[in-house]
Amino acid sequence: MALSRSARRTTRLLALATAVAAAASIAAGPGASAAPPAASPGAPGVGDTYFPHLGNGGFDALHYDLGVSYHPDSGRLDGRTTLTARATQNLSAFDLDLQKLDVASVAVNGHRADFSRSGDELTVRPGSPLSRGRKFTVTVVYSGVPQPLSGPILFGSDYGWMKTEDGVFVACEPNAASTWFPSSDHPGDKATYDIRIDAPKGLTGVSNGRLVDSGERNGRAYAHWRESRPMAPYLATATIGKFDVRTGTTPGGTPIYVATDPTLPTGKVDVYGVTAAATDYWSKVFGPYPFEETGAIVDDMPKAGFSLEVQSKPVYSAVRNETTIVHELAHQWFGDSVSVKEWKNIWLNEGFATYAQWLWDEHKGTKSAHDAFREAYASVPAGDEFWQIKAGDPQRDTMFSDTVYERGAMTLQALRERIGDKAFFRLLPAWTSAHRYGNAETSQFIALAEKISGQRLGDLFDTWLMTPGRPELPAGK
Repeated sequence: MALSRSARRTTRLLALATAVAAAASIAAGPGASAAPPAASPGAPGVGDTYFPHLGNGGFDALHYDLGVSYHPDSGRLDGRTTLTARATQNLSAFDLDLQKLDVASVAVNGHRADFSRSGDELTVRPGSPLSRGRKFTVTVVYSGVPQPLSGPILFGSDYGWMKTEDGVFVACEPNAASTWFPSSDHPGDKATYDIRIDAPKGLTGVSNGRLVDSGERNGRAYAHWRESRPMAPYLATATIGKFDVRTGTTPGGTPIYVATDPTLPTGKVDVYGVTAAATDYWSKVFGPYPFEETGAIVDDMPKAGFSLEVQSKPVYSAVRNETTIVHELAHQWFGDSVSVKEWKNIWLNEGFATYAQWLWDEHKGTKSAHDAFREAYASVPAGDEFWQIKAGDPQRDTMFSDTVYERGAMTLQALRERIGDKAFFRLLPAWTSAHRYGNAETSQFIALAEKISGQRLGDLFDTWLMTPGRPELPAGK
């Protein structure tokens, strides 16, 4: 077919235009013409199997700046929380966890934002969408009388924000951080903290990390604490009361701060001395101490039938014995520095801390972990409900049952007897190093144990953690 000159010229121009367009498309890359994803609300929870609505989707918490002013006479708390976070999607709205307290205002990046409440969810709608990957701040001003939680999880014990005769005892595992500050209240969303406590003159506010500043302002006591290492929300505290404070350093050089309620009777346990000794010993066994300060908060809180591994300073509802101290300090590695990805992995916290009690007795020469294992095993009859709970997935309402603690510890001793001391005591610090300041789950621990030992260990963990019934004791002396 023959074309006229004008037709040929038109064809050449069309071809040139097509080539230019194609080159531009190639330069821009695949998908360049696609519009960026539209902004959408973040999920109201992280989907934890035990607490599906705890935590929040759409952002990663980076830092909390908490200001709390407490009035013991009325129980009123006035709070101002500024959260710095990074958006993980284009956000049109996002949630924070906050239980019952009244919200006066919310601002995003310094600009007033709309908000609404539904149950324990505070939904924030910024004036304009937040772009994925960008940092932003949200400031919430709130007030009210925080209420402790209770129920089957801690077998009827109150927990969270608990009023004392002279102040408040704050111990929030697993889901009570949001009773006193708006947060992404799940251990999978760790952040650093500045915590500023305002209280009546004569009281001391004690929190996590190191004391930055303290004194009196406007006739009231003031304390500013800074936790510069990532922390799960439930490990934050703002315990207030009359305390005798002792500070110093452990023999190994770690700063130590111990606050004790002076009304408590002097017991046989030296809280300061045991805290110092255990911090240094665990640093040898588990790896370097992960925080800037160690210590203790010892308060008179009869309603709290537990103590808690608050990061850097465990809180004790009156210290019961040395065993309690070494248990809570072991948690600084297992639970605080290395936190669970999901609450079903709670044995990684409690099983390890219970096993640490056996290691402490072994260290002191009073009983071997081997003997402690067999005594614990023999003390529970084969038909007991203890053996029916899966330590590796105990379910929410029994997540703090004896099974999680004791059978979790038994699992570790069974592992030690399978792989030998050399591999086992390489495994512990390797685990805390691999996941330092992060989150982990059981499958990762099994994989690391297999790598270090060179053995397949799935059968051992399945038997001791996941199979109901009383396992056979491993062969041993």
